[in-house]
Amino acid sequence: MLHISEAASSIQRRKQMRKKVKGMSKDAVRALMAAPDTSTTAGRRDLALIVTMYATAARIDEILSMKVGQLHLDAKNPNVNIIGKGNKIRTLFLLPKAVAHLRSYLQEYQGCNPDPDAYVFYSRNAGPCGKMSQMAVSKRFRLHAETAHKSCVEVPLDIHAHQLRHAKATHWLEDGMNIVQVSLLLGHEQLQTIMVYIDVTIDQKAKALATLEDENNRKVPKKWKSDKASLANFCGVKPIKR
Repeated sequence: MLHISEAASSIQRRKQMRKKVKGMSKDAVRALMAAPDTSTTAGRRDLALIVTMYATAARIDEILSMKVGQLHLDAKNPNVNIIGKGNKIRTLFLLPKAVAHLRSYLQEYQGCNPDPDAYVFYSRNAGPCGKMSQMAVSKRFRLHAETAHKSCVEVPLDIHAHQLRHAKATHWLEDGMNIVQVSLLLGHEQLQTIMVYIDVTIDQKAKALATLEDENNRKVPKKWKSDKASLANFCGVKPIKR
């Protein structure tokens, strides 16, 4: 049986085309943030979770695995240390809105002196020592999506946590951040990874086309027709003074 198992494990898996993640507009994100009922403790927790996920564009497991000690809200530049794939750490700075939500949430759920080893978003059954499950997050997200969809049809009813990561990455690009910076913030090892789910907006396409037109219309002097038509000048090498 062992030789059969080894032979089977050597068979390469069939390559599958990765599906493109559907994006969310800024209006859709605002509608989703307005959906949780903040008069309830669960609603306030959900809002803090949504804000944190959007602010950091971190993976859902990275957020749910995040512990209190990874948050540095009192630093000069508030930030969070995200532990990504392969235990690689990346530091993400937090804007005032995210900091305010996290402060309020920690005060309510973790108390005045939170344990640095406690999960930020924990399971109600297991307590601070047990992280919240992805299934629980999915249920809460879809509940809020139903509410948000009534005010903004762009909110997908079958929403999943990864769409917030995708949305933030797209919005960073829309706001002028370059693709290399976005890739680093997302924790991608290869730049090509970001191409799977980053939307290119109509405005960005227009700018790209305009740039191409400028390049095509630009008159480039022909070095080989220059008065100094030497091989050194053509290659951009300064002649040696003798």
